[in-house]
Amino acid sequence: MAGDRLPAATAEGLTPIVSPLLLLILVTTLIRLVMGWALGLGIDETYMVAASRHLELSYYDHPPISWWLTHAAMAITGSQAPDIVRLPFILLFALSTWLMARITTRLSGDERAGFWAALILNLSPVYAVTAGGWVLPDGPLDCALLGFLLFSARAVGLIPGGRAWGDWLAAGACAGLTMLSKYNGLLVLIGLPAYLLTVPQARVWLRRPQPWVAGLLALALFSPVVVWNAEHHWASFAFQGDRAGGLRFHPLAPIVVWAGEALFVLPWIWVPLILLWLRALRRGPAEPRGWLLALMAATPILLFAIVSIWSSDHILYHWSAPGTLMLFPLLGVEVARRLRLGAPGLRRGIVAAAAVLVVGLVLVGTQMRLNWLTAVAGPAFMAHAKDAAGGVNWNPLKPELEARGLLSEPGLVVAVTRWDDAGKIDYALDGSLPVTVLARDAREYGIVAPADRFIGHPMLILVPNSDAAALAARLGPMFSHITVRKPISLIFGTYPLLKLSVLTGKDFRGLPISRKH
Repeated sequence: MAGDRLPAATAEGLTPIVSPLLLLILVTTLIRLVMGWALGLGIDETYMVAASRHLELSYYDHPPISWWLTHAAMAITGSQAPDIVRLPFILLFALSTWLMARITTRLSGDERAGFWAALILNLSPVYAVTAGGWVLPDGPLDCALLGFLLFSARAVGLIPGGRAWGDWLAAGACAGLTMLSKYNGLLVLIGLPAYLLTVPQARVWLRRPQPWVAGLLALALFSPVVVWNAEHHWASFAFQGDRAGGLRFHPLAPIVVWAGEALFVLPWIWVPLILLWLRALRRGPAEPRGWLLALMAATPILLFAIVSIWSSDHILYHWSAPGTLMLFPLLGVEVARRLRLGAPGLRRGIVAAAAVLVVGLVLVGTQMRLNWLTAVAGPAFMAHAKDAAGGVNWNPLKPELEARGLLSEPGLVVAVTRWDDAGKIDYALDGSLPVTVLARDAREYGIVAPADRFIGHPMLILVPNSDAAALAARLGPMFSHITVRKPISLIFGTYPLLKLSVLTGKDFRGLPISRKH
């Protein structure tokens, strides 16, 4: 290996790692399966699971693949249990781990580099935990992007043994799957055209049909999202596009965004990734393997930081994760190189990072299953841990409502005042009643169950941690009559978790201001 550059891969002499990589995949998958069983579904997860009961071409928040996977898991098993709906995402990350090792090994010619890239990927929470095991679009996105990287590298000759038409079509299919997963994946895809334009030996592809046909294939796969948006007043495109709007000026916002991204990836992983990215950018097309990875990473890393300067919307720190995902092959090569030169501290650091992550998962998993922190710290701890409600299933809600006879009225609709509460309550009710949102921001509920569809219906209104009397005064004009009922306390490990205000409304009159989708 020349210095710390990615060396030219060779078609011969590569003996793939089998046992260490297979062991890594098996152990990490088992950990995710246990965590999938131990943890209740988060707010975004219950929202996606509940909305996935309605099979659509696309959805308000994101393109459809994650929703389709969740729908399929529930349809095949007849269950919406957390470990069931998370299973497709856990299996996809097992594939992503293999792809990361394969890509790094084939690009560098170094099997150990492939293993280290895959291992370190599994030590970063934003990939290994959220994308790796939760019902979110990020897991399918990362897997599709790694497929796109593998086949793109083969198509342009950075990995030997490629087939022109086969690799380009596979890259196009993976690009389509990327766009069907999450919109920000497009920011990584544009790295390939940038590579073709900036590397002289690669420009020949611009005069050949393969990349253009691959692009058309990607657009064809993305067409359900376009059709759905056209039928719903471009709701999803508008929702995502509005996040870049605003007239505020925050000159220090990029620093905050990058600090948040470092925290999500983990600083001791993010900082080396960024340093290796800057070095690959400096070397430019003269080192084509690093240049391709750097170009694919560049737009997500830079764009959200730049947009944060003026955007009035909060930039979420995981939005740039598809970009840093492209840099793990560089990190795998660097780690393998340093270990060969003798860096025992590095190996101990990786072991320590793995131990910290596993211990953290054990603590979180047992806490969310047993609530032992409250037993140790006392009931007052729950007053400072209300966010735990987002990670606990509200399953006792339905039996409690049934025992009170509140679910038996004909034509009854369950109403909430926030879309995120709608997901938790809809999941707890097993989809047995329609759920709507009495607010302008209803997300997918504004499409599948808009409040104005239920004019004249009786409603059961459930709102967490609210003043019931003030709530009745605010919502009263929407009904001919509204009644405050006894609240419901949800219990978490024998301790009260939250209190739900319960109201019943007669003859719903509609929202005071019509919502725009």
